[in-house]
Amino acid sequence: MAKAKYAVVISEDALVCEDLDVLKTLPAFGSVWRQAAVIRHNRSIYPTITYPCHTSMRTGCYPDRHGVVNNEQTILEEVSSKWEHFNDIVKVPDIFDRAKAQGLTTAAVYWPVTGNHPHIDWLVNEYWPQNPGEDEAECYRASGSSDETMDIVYRNIHLLHGHVRQHPWGEKFVNACACDMIERFRPNLLMLHPANIDGYRHETGVFSDKVIHGLHECDVWLADIFQALENAGIRDQTNFFVVSDHGQIDVRGSVLPNVLLRRAGLIDVNPDGSVRDYRAMCKSMGASCQVWLKHPEDEGVRREVQGVLEAAVREGVYGIERVMTTEEARKEERLSGGFSFVLETNGTYSFGNDWREPVIRPIDVSDYKLAHGTHGYRPDKGPQPCLMAFGPDIRPGAVVEKASIVDIAPTVAASLGFGMPDTDGRVVTEILR
Repeated sequence: MAKAKYAVVISEDALVCEDLDVLKTLPAFGSVWRQAAVIRHNRSIYPTITYPCHTSMRTGCYPDRHGVVNNEQTILEEVSSKWEHFNDIVKVPDIFDRAKAQGLTTAAVYWPVTGNHPHIDWLVNEYWPQNPGEDEAECYRASGSSDETMDIVYRNIHLLHGHVRQHPWGEKFVNACACDMIERFRPNLLMLHPANIDGYRHETGVFSDKVIHGLHECDVWLADIFQALENAGIRDQTNFFVVSDHGQIDVRGSVLPNVLLRRAGLIDVNPDGSVRDYRAMCKSMGASCQVWLKHPEDEGVRREVQGVLEAAVREGVYGIERVMTTEEARKEERLSGGFSFVLETNGTYSFGNDWREPVIRPIDVSDYKLAHGTHGYRPDKGPQPCLMAFGPDIRPGAVVEKASIVDIAPTVAASLGFGMPDTDGRVVTEILR
């Protein structure tokens, strides 16, 4: 029987096992290190990008079941599209649904794809103004924040003014909102998502001084969470799960497969360079890429597209390791959707969406997919995400070498005394008392 009444899940985006050596030397993380259990390699899902990963982390299911297969919406004729912010795209129940069914209260701050979630009592969705001039605070109301949650938003929005989608201002806002929720509402389940580590790895590479600086920031914010729990009188009744969604790898630039498709006559463009029509187009997932056919039932086009892509692999200069069919992706990595092929990097380049020359481009830090560090590749590549847990229901000193991010929701649920039926993950009993 679980002893704790509360659970806090902090997803430190792009945290990897190697970072634990730094964290254990810092004041807040170091203060609980001897009480902690660790999963050193918590295998991610494919694609290893934030929104599909976080949906797997909260549902315990792979993308072929939960349906979130990219950060962005699939609008192929755009170089960059709006993101998948809203919960209605998710096809399976999640830990918030299960917790509410048990009569528990729930909260989330910037946990992806939770917009307008019906079973999160206090919600600040990972969302931002979608159009010029839109209010920086009121956008959260549009994605599911209640009136009492908006009080917290307005209390802390000064931390974000002028710095939307920038680090570390976004994380300061996220953490401040989470602390206020703890003190005001004492939710049984709170899940939050700071992303400064991910941002710094994109900007400066996988291991850098700025990443170490970011780990120190995470320690300061963890101390704030500790203090909020103390103020609420629930610190000793709370289980903590510090988790991660994916790692990153360093790349040398980006490759644009849509340029190859355009050269082959599969994408037609207007005189101004915009897309007039297409038979096949690619949608980047960072270090992998989905290939969508306008008429996927047309076997002739399918063979033609596959021929162009396989020729690019053989040519050996585009950094494409493999062309996978949807059937292969589903069988090998539990990834499926309306796309027909998946391109996987060999680690040299990430993938861009543009269809205009040149086909190979240098690092571009203005787009996270095309920067120094990237992710989206198959989950066994590169430094691995990890998990650190501590609290009254956690076994101190337990070390598990390998588990999966689909195990996070079942394990957190078990620590609160309820189950997550019909998931792909398991309860990692090795870290529980």
